Amino acid sequence: MPKNKGKGGKNRRRGKNEGETKRELIFKEDGQEYGQVVRMLGNGRLEAQCFDGTKRLCHIRGKLRKKVWVNQGDIVLISLRDYQDEKADVIVRYNSDEARQLKTYGELPESAKINESAIGDEGEDDDIPFEFDEDVEVDLNDL
Repeated sequence: MPKNKGKGGKNRRRGKNEGETKRELIFKEDGQEYGQVVRMLGNGRLEAQCFDGTKRLCHIRGKLRKKVWVNQGDIVLISLRDYQDEKADVIVRYNSDEARQLKTYGELPESAKINESAIGDEGEDDDIPFEFDEDVEVDLNDL
């Protein structure tokens, strides 16, 4: 069995998460829009509710994939496509502090919820209502 003479394996390549340092706040330009992630679709895609009122299918660009983890409820900056209005590309993911700063600068609307992951639960009822009759006595032997 040979000895390992390298500098480590997967954990060394992964490195420390140094991207959480203070970075300059990136504002939107022409052809860009702020949005909130409604749900993750897999394969580097997600559905985002943009703050201009439209819901778009977004693709996470290659620079962010496997480096910046985008979750449901995150505020993202997306680049609009000239030829497809219903599709866009994710450029930047804002953490909660940056999203709060954007809200105070007036870039995000006041109705934007920053730390809540349950954004778009349209038609998804996980709670099934049950009605119990407390007055009725049931004899277990009859069952």
